[in-house]
Amino acid sequence: MSSEQQGVPDDIACQHLVEIVTDYLEGALDPETTAAVEYHLTLCAGCSEYIDQMRTTIRLVGHVPVDSLPATVRDELVAAFRDFHAG
Repeated sequence: MSSEQQGVPDDIACQHLVEIVTDYLEGALDPETTAAVEYHLTLCAGCSEYIDQMRTTIRLVGHVPVDSLPATVRDELVAAFRDFHAG
């Protein structure tokens, strides 16, 4: 019997949590994945700290209007995210 069948979510890997952190923080994950992330956070101090840092970053700079960025900076950021996801 898997841990999910016993009422405990299956743990996820740290790398997977990093990949889905935005969806988690925005509440966009399905209930099972959300439960798996929250279970992982009870076990992993590093990922808990990472989530806290992301929440702090969002709170401090998450409201920067896109229009306030120079076009070159916006283009560089978009390119960096594309390169990150392609890698």
